[in-house]
Amino acid sequence: MKLKNSLSTLVAVSLTLPLSAQAVETLTLYTSQPNKDAQMTVDAFEKQNPDIKVDWVRDGTTKLMTKLRAELSSGVVKPDVLLIADSVTMESMVAEDYLYAYNSPFKKDYDPALYNEKGFYYGTKLITTGIVRHNRAPETPLDWSDLANTEYKNQVAMPSPLYSGAALIHLATLTESADLGWTYYEQLHENKVMAQGGNGGVLKAVSSGSKPYGVIVDFLAIRESRKGSPIEFIFPKTGVSMVTEPVAIMKGAQNKDAAKRFVDFVLSKPGQQLVLDQGYLPARSDMPVPDGFPNRADIKLMPFDAAKTLENNAANKARFSAIFEG
Repeated sequence: MKLKNSLSTLVAVSLTLPLSAQAVETLTLYTSQPNKDAQMTVDAFEKQNPDIKVDWVRDGTTKLMTKLRAELSSGVVKPDVLLIADSVTMESMVAEDYLYAYNSPFKKDYDPALYNEKGFYYGTKLITTGIVRHNRAPETPLDWSDLANTEYKNQVAMPSPLYSGAALIHLATLTESADLGWTYYEQLHENKVMAQGGNGGVLKAVSSGSKPYGVIVDFLAIRESRKGSPIEFIFPKTGVSMVTEPVAIMKGAQNKDAAKRFVDFVLSKPGQQLVLDQGYLPARSDMPVPDGFPNRADIKLMPFDAAKTLENNAANKARFSAIFEG
């Protein structure tokens, strides 16, 4: 009888413990998401998976990968999961055999262009690069080629691919286009396009009116426009380049089961709804778009090969530098 009463007491106590006290697994996440977004992601995942506690480390992708590679070179694998800015960085991890191939059941809901065919990583959102225009600017560019026209001379700002990862992917995307190529970047230089810093600098230049036009990631311009900034974002007719904030499991992960559940969560409808709530375009094609975005069918994505871009990154940087800084 005493044993039965003791077991009943233990069960009763366990039911009254907070969910965090009942967690039996710990998942370590390395992410480049902004702090607010990362906290929202972790909170939503833990709410849906109360038996898993997430320890997360946040930094910019470059700094985060420097930290990770230093750990890996010492034989230490700390993160179970990576959630970082771009697929090119993920391709470098695939090439070095650091990632685990996971066949998520949710991949059927995604365009194959948004995930690695062997399941090493999956894109979770679409952050496209297009054109931003000040509302008082005299022209309205509708395509990339417009920015090379004489009426835009010395009027355009863009992030440097020597500084911005998204700008480097944008460069790789446009230079692979038969209609644009490297000739386009030479034309931009001749047209005195200002190429420096990151997307934040472009936003500041255009919203202040110091440059009437710019090249920028979508959510920055659309978000600021909705806050009252005198700017508009334009999706070029030829299409837009994109970064996809992919998620991946480390091959040396200590907790692969929890890692799989995290991947499935961010790819699921609740996870993609979170992306939408944060103001980004969900990668899942059956999800709506954020306020201020056009219909999904009106957003044309340009072809992109992450593996080829990784192979050409150094050469692309060198050639860009020769054009703009030579």
